[in-house]
Parts: sequence; C-alpha cells; structure tokens
Amino acid sequence: MKTNLEIAQEAKLLPITEVAAQLGLTADDLELYGKYKAKVHLDCGECRKPDKKPGKLILVSAITPTPAGEGKTTTSIGLAMGLNRLGAKAALALRQPSLGPTLGMKGGATGGGFAQVLPMEEINLHFTGDFHAIAAANNLLSAMIDNHIYWRKEPLLDPRRVLWRRTLDMDDRSLRHIIVGLGGAGQGVPREGGFDIVAASEVMAIFTLCNSLPDLRERLGRILAGFGYDKKPVLASDIGAAGAMTVLLRDALMPNLVQTIEGTPAFIHGGPFANIAQGTNSVLATKMALNLADYTVTEAGFGFDLGAEKFFDIKCVSAGLEVHAVVLVATIRALKLHGGVPLEELTKSDPAAVERGLPNLVKHLENIKKFHEKTIVALNRFGSDTPEEIKVVQDYVEGAGERFVVNDGFASGGKGAEWLASIVKEVADGPDRPFTPMYNWSWTVERKVETVAREIYGAQAVDWTPQAKDDLERIYNLGYGGLPVCIAKTQKSLSDNPELLGRPKDFLITVREVQIAAGAGFLIPITGKIMRMPGLPRDPAAAHIDIAADGKITGLF
Repeated sequence: MKTNLEIAQEAKLLPITEVAAQLGLTADDLELYGKYKAKVHLDCGECRKPDKKPGKLILVSAITPTPAGEGKTTTSIGLAMGLNRLGAKAALALRQPSLGPTLGMKGGATGGGFAQVLPMEEINLHFTGDFHAIAAANNLLSAMIDNHIYWRKEPLLDPRRVLWRRTLDMDDRSLRHIIVGLGGAGQGVPREGGFDIVAASEVMAIFTLCNSLPDLRERLGRILAGFGYDKKPVLASDIGAAGAMTVLLRDALMPNLVQTIEGTPAFIHGGPFANIAQGTNSVLATKMALNLADYTVTEAGFGFDLGAEKFFDIKCVSAGLEVHAVVLVATIRALKLHGGVPLEELTKSDPAAVERGLPNLVKHLENIKKFHEKTIVALNRFGSDTPEEIKVVQDYVEGAGERFVVNDGFASGGKGAEWLASIVKEVADGPDRPFTPMYNWSWTVERKVETVAREIYGAQAVDWTPQAKDDLERIYNLGYGGLPVCIAKTQKSLSDNPELLGRPKDFLITVREVQIAAGAGFLIPITGKIMRMPGLPRDPAAAHIDIAADGKITGLF
C-alpha cells in the first residue's frame, strides 16, 4: 500500500495560475511562489462572483479524536472535490500545518490517501514562510521588550511582570521556562521567560482573526506586554513595536493558494491550535474563498467542543460569518476508543465497543443543535472497519433523525465523497438557520466559562483556583471583562482530564489561570494541565524523515 507521501509525489499538479482561473483570478492577482503555490492579493477578497453574494460556508468538525486524529482535513478535502465533481464551484479554506506535530507525533496535516492538498511536502514544511514571519514578529516584540527594560525607557516595565513570551514552531519542552539576560550588565537584565509554540501564540491568533492590514496593526498595538513598577499595563504600542511587527507580517497576510490532488482550489492560511488557541484558519482566507466560490469548506480543529465552539463563539461573531451546514466526522476507531478498547487494539472488529462509544458522538450532536445548526454525520471509513461496526453507527444516527454518510474520500478521492457532497449541498441549499452563540460577550467571564463548561463539555461545575480568581480581578480592573473566552483544554476528552473518555459526567473543570490576549480580542482560561509548548514523543516523526541525493523526501507522513 502506498504512503500518503508516495501518492502525493506521483500526482500531476496543475500550474497554480490554472487553479486560480477556476475562481476568476488572473496572474496579476497572484504573487507566485514557484509553479504550484501563490499568495493572493488582499484586494481579491472583493466579491468577484456575478451575483455578488457570498457562497455557502460548510464547517467540518469531529467527535473527540484518537491521538492520530479522525480525518477532518481528509474529509474536508474529499468533500470539496466531491462538490466540484457534482458541478458546484467549491473551494477549501484550511489551516496550515505546524512543524511541531509534523515532526512530532501526529504527522502532517494535508489530508491523506487520495484526498490531499498539494504540494504536500512544502505545505507541511516551510510552505510560503508564514509561520516564520509570525515567529519573527513575535520575537521582535520580545527583543524590544528586553531592550526597553535595559535602557530604562518610559513607561518603565517591571522585568518581574513581563507577560510576553518568545515563540518557536517546534515541540521543545526544554524551552518552556528559561532565564534571559545572564552574563553581566552588558548582556541585559536577567528575568524569567519562556517559549510557546507558534500555533499557540497571540500573534498567530491576531493574524488569523484580523480583517485587514490596518486591523492587524491596531491589534498588534493592543498586545499586553506586561506591567510597570506602578502595576499599570504596558502595551506593544508603548514599546513602539506594532509598526515593525506589521511590516514583518505584511506579505504573510496574503492568503496562500494551492490545490487538491484533483485540482480543486485550496486556501491554506494561518494555523492556531484548537486546544490552546482558536483552531481556525484566517478570516481573510475564509472571506476570500466565500467571495470567489459558491461553496467553501472549512474545518475547526480537534473535536466540536474545542475548535467548533470557538469557531462559532469567536470567529463567526467577530467576523460576521454564517455557517450553512456542519459535517461531524466520526470514525469507528475513535468510537471503540471511547468504548474502552485500548489504542493498540482499535483495528480489531468490536461492534459492542462501538455501541459503548456512541455517547461521545451523541454529546457532540447535542452540542451542534445548541448552536441551531444543521448536521451531517460523516463516517470517515478506515480499512479495518467492518459492515457490522458501521451499521451500529448508521442505525443510531438515522434513528435519531440525523443524516448519515460513509465517506470514502481517503481511498477514492472526490468520487468517494460524492455521496457526502450531495447531502451537504442539499442541506446547505436549504432554509437558513442563523446560528445562536453559546454566550453573550457582555456576560461576566465566570458566566461565559461556566456556560461553555456545562453546556458544551457537560461539566457539573467550574472550580477557580486562587490564581484564576486573582486573574479575574485584574481582568475586570483593566476593562477586559467583555472579551470572549478561548478556553485551553485537552483535546483527548470532553473534560479537562485526558483520561476521562466517552461522555464523562459529574466532573469539575478546573481553571488554573486566565491569560489576557488583548490584541487577539479574547481571554484564555487555562484548564487542567494543558501547556502551550508541547514536547516531542519518545519516537518523534522527525527520526524517520530523510532525503535522498536527488532531493526526494521520504518518511514524511
């Protein structure tokens, strides 16, 4: 059986100018990055469709996943190709992979089998350099903060109260906590610091939520760098960093255009994680796709409780987006995991375990209804799935009055996703159901967090540590209480305990601290033991990646 990389390397790609032409774009609208990648000028976000109406937005999410993921990206890609095979004008708007997971445990994030976006190696590695630009902008602010302290510039910044951290697009547990400024008076002022992974940084969140270049600059200026000796806030604008940070991000802000294995246009832009950030691609790329295609397929990271909740309550509210259909991806292997089957035995047929795992699927379906959205359950088929196992899921879903489809996009590309595409198109073209946010931004922070915890996670209550309570007091005193909440939580469970699988009940969510992301425009309640800088596993994917003398890459996903 061929690997994803081998399938990708054997595919014939269209020149990116031909892909762009499908959306009515010309070579003058593009900044070419070789033959198969391009950035699209921001002014091309203006509506080009004859009817001047934005297209339909389709959100792909999932049940609580296994460590390997359940194929949201594969399903999204197959769905977009299936829509095009049905004669619809479809495009993708997806997140860019991070080198952390690519070289760590999860592998790449460009789909799989015959439902991939290409060129696969380049997208999974450096792509067009956006992540590097985000890291550079982030670390410029860090350098200017330390320089500000060194020269004792006004407003005086207390080195003990610096909040801003450096960033790196790599899993590196050794950099979670560091000390800078050692080596004597000429080397700077010693202070504690640390690194976050790029996908968890506030600059990434700002990058993906801004609506324009001026909006980007304004948001960067609002970043809370730390506090002075007088305990008053010091912003990035006070440091004088916002302008240069924006310059570093100017070119990166243009959405990236690539293609699927069947030539369907795909915008891949921005890549915040959903367990420690908002988990969605950029607003600019989403709106550009909506204005150029009739159907835009996007995804929200990890399970519905993480990325999709944030997609609705943060991205849709702030950007004024409407979703016309939600595809909930389920897999037999994930249901068996939630039914008590060990990870190493998920390929063994066990219909009873599938049935025991259904409560996790049920909870996610309930959550979608709370936003008043229309749902299609897509079972992403794996080779080890048996007809008896699939029937367990189909009988439940259809018995509950929901649409059920088996997706074969991995094995058969767009052809294998035509059934899914036909159902999604029918649902998306039906009567609109304007979504209802889970909470009002004007509510207290406690009420917002407790609403998500109770309604989406199924928690009994929320426990606030003394540190979190102190953080809340500071948030209210600084006037940030009206921001939405981007809860950092494990992706492995509906709870904040990764060991609680299935549909846990009567559990507490523990908020240990609440961080302020003033530039991004949200608060980050951090729950459980979640961290913003992952570590590499015992056997990282990077140990199996190599390159031949002719430049051919091997071992990449």
